[in-house]
Amino acid sequence: MKQQHTDNYEDIIHLPHPVSKKHAQMPIRDRAAQFAPFAALTGHKEAIQEAQRLIDQRKVLDENRNMQNDESLQEILQHITEQPRIRVTYFQPDERKDGGAYRTLIMNLKKMDEYNRRLIFSDHSWIPLEDIYEIELLLER
Repeated sequence: MKQQHTDNYEDIIHLPHPVSKKHAQMPIRDRAAQFAPFAALTGHKEAIQEAQRLIDQRKVLDENRNMQNDESLQEILQHITEQPRIRVTYFQPDERKDGGAYRTLIMNLKKMDEYNRRLIFSDHSWIPLEDIYEIELLLER
């Protein structure tokens, strides 16, 4: 039965492909684009990636951690004219979600802005004091 099916086309199987005289043939690149995958819902992939992105919740500092940070900050401020090198772990709020991430930064401290309650570093970046989780003075060796 299969043999009979192919026999039906024997008379045309070896003929050249017909080419239209009215319409130019589409370039191969454009023909391939017709079959390329597409996103039916724009932004859906990005929304799923955003939902999967992990964030941390801000930790509430206990009394012991607050005291350690206060002592460390006082020690650092005694050396502020030297622009001491410090290590600070701080909470960076997320711009899109509730929560954020904890980051650790090692840099030279330029000054403390008491009015705005923030630490300002030698590269002019800054961290709000309320975002600090842990801070320590790094002694030069």
